[in-house]
Amino acid sequence: MQRLLVMRNGHAATVPSYSGDRRKVWHMGKLDDQYPGLPIKLGPVSNGEYLPPPPTPLIRETVKRAREQAFRNADRLGMSRRKFLLSAMGAATTLAMLNACSKEANKAGGGGPTSTGVGGTYNVPDEAQFDYDAAYEALGGEEFIFDVQTHFLDANHDIPSLGIDRMFSQRACGEQDPRDCFSVDWYLDLLFNKSDTNMIVISALPFAGSPLNPEVMSKTIELADRIGCTGRVLMQGEAHPSYGPLEQALENMADIHSKMPVGAWKTYTHWGGPGWWLDDHDPAAPQVGEAFLQKVEELGPPLVAVHKGFGSGSPFADPVDVGPAAKKHPNLNFVVYHSGFDVEGGKTEGPYREEDDWGINRLITSVRRNGVGGPGGNVYAELGSTWKVLMGNPTAAAHALGKLLLQFGEDNIVWGTDSIWYGSPQDQIEAFRAFEITPEFQERFGYPALTKKTKAKILGLNSARLYGVKPITGICRFDRDQIENTRLTSFDGNLTFGPRTAEEVYRVRQAELKQFTSFN
Repeated sequence: MQRLLVMRNGHAATVPSYSGDRRKVWHMGKLDDQYPGLPIKLGPVSNGEYLPPPPTPLIRETVKRAREQAFRNADRLGMSRRKFLLSAMGAATTLAMLNACSKEANKAGGGGPTSTGVGGTYNVPDEAQFDYDAAYEALGGEEFIFDVQTHFLDANHDIPSLGIDRMFSQRACGEQDPRDCFSVDWYLDLLFNKSDTNMIVISALPFAGSPLNPEVMSKTIELADRIGCTGRVLMQGEAHPSYGPLEQALENMADIHSKMPVGAWKTYTHWGGPGWWLDDHDPAAPQVGEAFLQKVEELGPPLVAVHKGFGSGSPFADPVDVGPAAKKHPNLNFVVYHSGFDVEGGKTEGPYREEDDWGINRLITSVRRNGVGGPGGNVYAELGSTWKVLMGNPTAAAHALGKLLLQFGEDNIVWGTDSIWYGSPQDQIEAFRAFEITPEFQERFGYPALTKKTKAKILGLNSARLYGVKPITGICRFDRDQIENTRLTSFDGNLTFGPRTAEEVYRVRQAELKQFTSFN
């Protein structure tokens, strides 16, 4: 039964000695007085690439009810409220309240103009709020999880000069020096010790000459290997073909490839230089897309991770160029970060309509017009930040996942979380495990069921095949300053780290611009 004390991430071996009286483990002094936040983080937050939307009435009511219900449940079980909120029972309680509030909102006409009825639901039985085994059954799992979009910033590489350590709420991680919160050990701790993630990809950042340079990524891989996470961390080579002379950018790719274990090539078409297109369809934009893709084909690996969506108004974040590029380069695989999703204009995801040229629909239209992007094709839809934003809106989430499954199939959708901007990704994992597309939406829109087999493919198996790696399962546990029981005794609790207000996002963007111009 020890596993059940830390069932949010299954790390039972780190639990302090347990004599048989559960209550003795839950009460640990001052930690019990700290409110760690809800275990399913639903408040406004951003990865820095979009303004965090204000909480909807659905979210506000869910947060209110979840907190009240969690406190009642903790008292009923004789547990510390903090420890309850850090457990799988706390997560189950939050999702149960989201289910209830979503149903009520739809009955009241809050389901949106495109649909009636609840399109998505979290399969959380009532007993999961009070029973360890039921909670673990609903939210736990042994599947392989491969996160292909993770980020961190190293305080030793120009962060103090940029001031990013003062912008992200991660600065309040509990370290005496806030810059220490931006460190490799914090990054690895949140992903491996505090979530069920098995393997990760370090994603390049959106500006040339970034603090997260290839050398930092490579050293992170070496550190992970030394602490026992051998083979679990992969890196991307960053490419900014519109930044400076094209030949210099291509030479830089070759130099990175010759020195570093590049697993994929990451690029942004709307940042890190003047905006450009993968297919060079706009003669007014820098004509660098074809040269970049040819260089990827020359160097390998034949894998391009391209940001599409969350464009802050930039037209170059539109995935309109993905279809033509994928058609012209059938030997390359394209992982479309965010799947074209966006939050601009207050819109939300509904069923696919070609005339609705927004969000995920743009990606679907692009690949359909070019005869690519079907099951088994060379275009992959990635869920980083997309699932994070949508999981608080079960109906929109059902439309988003449903139409991606219809277009790309269960083998061409991959898992990413955009962490650690959102803290530990454990809440995203738990919510995805429990999420289902309702039979009503399956019948009305033809969406496939989101089965356990399909989820396992999305969470990791698809990316393992794509990156050509053998899945490494099991827990990669390591000591970070002799941390024990990292979930239940952690200072940060259920905190989220990304910018949570428009002002914070603005400061991040200004820092990015400063970094870009300093290398221009």
